[in-house]
Amino acid sequence: MVMSIGFSIVFYNTGWHDIGRQLPPRSVYTDQFEAPGAFDDFFRQRIAEGRHDLLMHIILINLLVLVIGAGISYYLARLTLRPIEEAMEAQARFSSDASHELRTPLTAIRTRNEVALRKPKLTLGQAKDVIQSNLTEALKLEKLSDGLLRLTRADGQQLQKKPVLLGEIANEAMNQFIEPAQAKEISIEDSVPEIRVEGDPDSLTQAVAILLDNAIKYSKESDTIYIEGQTKNGYGYLRVRDTGPGMRASDLPHIFDRFYRADHSRANSVGETGYGLGLSIAKQIIEQHGGEISVDSVQGQGATFTIQLPLLLPD
Repeated sequence: MVMSIGFSIVFYNTGWHDIGRQLPPRSVYTDQFEAPGAFDDFFRQRIAEGRHDLLMHIILINLLVLVIGAGISYYLARLTLRPIEEAMEAQARFSSDASHELRTPLTAIRTRNEVALRKPKLTLGQAKDVIQSNLTEALKLEKLSDGLLRLTRADGQQLQKKPVLLGEIANEAMNQFIEPAQAKEISIEDSVPEIRVEGDPDSLTQAVAILLDNAIKYSKESDTIYIEGQTKNGYGYLRVRDTGPGMRASDLPHIFDRFYRADHSRANSVGETGYGLGLSIAKQIIEQHGGEISVDSVQGQGATFTIQLPLLLPD
């Protein structure tokens, strides 16, 4: 705006002098007309009107520049600040949710212990029940703490990328869940071809393991889980598909949010909802690799989680 005003002042001064030079010398019309004073007044009036019009146009242009510039500046400022605001809101929400989740098992432990201490004659069986309850809540705290630490590490992790095969990543993740799958008599069919990408093997294995853990958790006994892969348009795809209860359409946009837990049959089918951190960790890992993770599900027809990663092109 300052530059616009500066240019306007220079332009106005230049135009002012140029308009003033348009008045012809009196000698041009003094000898030809009986009333040269009238022509002199006419020319000066026209010059004054021209200067006035020039000034009004310059003021109008500067007002337009001010309004348009202010609008553009506001838009750019909002565009710049929006990611910062979203990050701050996400951080505040994360801190609030983490505090709430940590407080819940602690409150349960404290309440049960206080009730037990008020009993004048606490039997051995009752004491064992209290201890068992405390152990259960302590395990929940341990699980939540591990999830928070994994999420923190995923946020600031420096990846050691190298060429990897998605088939090998899938096999490594499957090896971690042989016992849980056998306990529910769940079979896992692996059909991932040799898809070559660049990434950190441990992190990618962790992401696939999270998806596989969810699939096993929400599948019924004797179900089948499918791990599939393909390449398309310069990307490699790895899918983990289960035949469990699926998810509602309203849950799909939030399923990767931290601490989000779907309150429906998919969660209730296993008797616990978890803490809603696993899929957030998987999403963070995949995005650090320049990829995307998505979910496709219909309630009652299972769920399919898809990892999309850029292919590693041959040298």
